[in-house]
Amino acid sequence: MSEFEQVPFTASDFVDNPEPRCACLLLLDTSGSMSGNPVAELNAGLKTLSDELRADSLATKRVELAIVTFGPVQINCDFVSAAQFTPPDLSASGDTPMGQAIIKGLELLRERKATYKANGILYYRPWVFLITDGAPTDAWTAAAQAVHDGEAKKEFMLYAVGVENADMDTLKRIAVREPLKLKGLAFRELFAWLSTSLQSVSRSTPGDQVPLSNPTAPNGWATAG
Repeated sequence: MSEFEQVPFTASDFVDNPEPRCACLLLLDTSGSMSGNPVAELNAGLKTLSDELRADSLATKRVELAIVTFGPVQINCDFVSAAQFTPPDLSASGDTPMGQAIIKGLELLRERKATYKANGILYYRPWVFLITDGAPTDAWTAAAQAVHDGEAKKEFMLYAVGVENADMDTLKRIAVREPLKLKGLAFRELFAWLSTSLQSVSRSTPGDQVPLSNPTAPNGWATAG
């Protein structure tokens, strides 16, 4: 087992913990342009996410995290509970195969939802966070169509976040919601907001609308794309 692999789930996990699940898929750009400070701040942000979720006893039972990185595309972490999640030490290299990463991530999410259903586990509508500092270097129109189709069927909610020199125009074509632009390298603030939001969702009933704080507020981590 490599240092990045997490302990896989078994059916007994659902017997021991039948709580409804809130799945969050992180699609993270680790292409060469993220080298240096950007990937270091991204790693620090993931640690913030882990620490804050672990501090919430209900979130540790309900929130599940998975990471797909691209540059190249790999499943860095399959879905694990917040209690079992170990933030990886990501490094940056390669191109930006964003289209392939989105397709791979949505497949992973479909498989996880099928596992919930097979085990009689209720679940919230999953969240997908796409974070990139560039433009896709592969074909991405099929991925955009998959995002729009999935959103129309309420299969998930995808949020696109652009870092530094991200191609915001392409993100607008991929995402249904208006993409957000990260303020500088405020990854820790982004993931603190994500943790707080996931905690709020995990305390609700599946299907309920949960009000979230506005990340583009004056003290937020983002500006409108």
